[in-house]
Amino acid sequence: MKTGALVPDNMIVRLILSEIKKRGFITTPPMPYTLNSASTAIPSLEFIDDSFSPDTLHAFDYHYSDSPSASFILDGFPRTAVQAQSIDSLIPINMVVNIDTPKEVIVERISNRWVHAPSGRVYNTTFNPPKVPGKDDITGEPLTRRSDDDPSVWNERLKAFEKTSIPLLEYYDRKGLLWTVKGNSSDEISPKLFNEFGGRFGTAAT
Repeated sequence: MKTGALVPDNMIVRLILSEIKKRGFITTPPMPYTLNSASTAIPSLEFIDDSFSPDTLHAFDYHYSDSPSASFILDGFPRTAVQAQSIDSLIPINMVVNIDTPKEVIVERISNRWVHAPSGRVYNTTFNPPKVPGKDDITGEPLTRRSDDDPSVWNERLKAFEKTSIPLLEYYDRKGLLWTVKGNSSDEISPKLFNEFGGRFGTAAT
C-alpha cells in the first residue's frame, strides 16, 4: 500500500466479505450433517485463509439480507474487473458511482490533506484549513499526514487505476449499474450524487 500497489484480489475480497458477514448482511445457510460434511462444509469467512480464492468462495451459497438497514457503500472497491466479478455473485450491488475528477486536482488535494488521527477529522489547507495551522480544531492536538498521502504514491496509484478502470467501468456499464458524475469538488459532486440516490431509491437525501 505504501508503494501505491493494490492489495491482492483474494485478500481484499476476503476482508470485505468477513466484515459484511460480521455485520449480519450475509450468512452461510445451515447444512445437514452427512458422512461427507467434513469435505463439503461451507467455510466460515472468519477462518478463510490464503488457500481460498474468490473462485473458491463462489462455490458456496451465501444468503444476504434484503433489509434497508443492511445497505452499505464500498468506497474504492472493487478496483478491478476481476474483483468485481468475484464479489458480484456474493453481494447484490445495485449502483456503481464513477467520480470523474482531473488527476491534477486529486494530487493537489492529497498533498494538502492533514488529519487528526485519534478522531479521523480531515482538514485541507486549500479549502478546509484548521483554525490554528497544524492543530485540530476540537482538541488542539497536532495534525499529521497519512503515510500514503504522498504525491509520488498517488501518482503510482492513479497510473494503476487508469490501467484497470476501463475494463472495470465497462463491466458495470454492461450490467446497467454505472453512473458517472463529473466535478472538481464535493460542493459540485455531492448535490448531484444525493439527487441521483433520491431518484433511484426513492428516499430523501439527508
